[in-house]
Amino acid sequence: MICLKVASDLLIFRHKPRVFAVSPNTSAAAWAVACLIMLVSISLTFVVVSLTLGMPLAMAREWHAVQGDIVRVETALPGEHASLRCFGKSWPVKAGATGHWIGWIGVDLGQKPGDYTLHWTSKTRKASGRLHVKRGHFRISRITVKKEMAVFDARALARIHADHASLRKAYGMYVNAKPDISIVRKPLNGIVSTPFGARRYVNGEPRSPHTGLDIAAPEGTPIVNPLAGRVLLVKSMFLNGNTVVIGYGLGLVMVYSHLKSLHVHEGTWLKTGATIGEVGRTGRATGPHLHWGVRFNGARVNPDSLPVRVGGRKKQGT
Repeated sequence: MICLKVASDLLIFRHKPRVFAVSPNTSAAAWAVACLIMLVSISLTFVVVSLTLGMPLAMAREWHAVQGDIVRVETALPGEHASLRCFGKSWPVKAGATGHWIGWIGVDLGQKPGDYTLHWTSKTRKASGRLHVKRGHFRISRITVKKEMAVFDARALARIHADHASLRKAYGMYVNAKPDISIVRKPLNGIVSTPFGARRYVNGEPRSPHTGLDIAAPEGTPIVNPLAGRVLLVKSMFLNGNTVVIGYGLGLVMVYSHLKSLHVHEGTWLKTGATIGEVGRTGRATGPHLHWGVRFNGARVNPDSLPVRVGGRKKQGT
């Protein structure tokens, strides 16, 4: 009742804040105590008014990421539904414990470094947070290939453009699944020959940044599905070689390229651990390897930022 009376006084401008009388001879410690009491009084008053008016009290939280990261965020909001927005688009969320929500945000490889606001909304409350994006430090990668795989004639360019169109279409396909944004295992164990984000030079000429991981392994090594999903695209491409694209739901899509051969079919639901194909060197490749790319809600993200589940729990990918 006392709290409500104070709130009522504030709302009709009748509350008179307590004045702390401090003489000129008061010590510095006394001054500090007086200031602290005033701050606590103001804070408690704000809480009382907020509770009385039904205003949200969710505190802003902060997260840090580099270009290409997948960021797991969370908040406490009442209600059966919640949404999350950042970078001008919506991101998937899942309910945790009562009143607790978990979301995932993909930071595109080309996202400008800076501070961004993320917005949580439920039916009755709102909350916000800050995402600090730092510039990634990406190495330089140089490869040498045959001239026809670096300088393209009209026929090759037409095929490359058609391949890109097929990929874009696959990235936007809906898959009816709602997984956690994580994987059970990596598709292949091997040596990372070209990391995510590498600045590419082909025959000495600059090319687009590398948007996946190149994992070198002996030709014919099985490549396994890291998470249950639907095959969206199976195609032999000019640069990517034999390529399979699998959608996992909630905007998570993975690309597997340079396969030795194609065995899966579009529309098939592949279980976790099922064989996607074998390591090959088709397309523009200097040796047998898997190009593993990940798109999350359209963002080009680092496969190594996907958490890997270990013993039923999740461990950040390495």
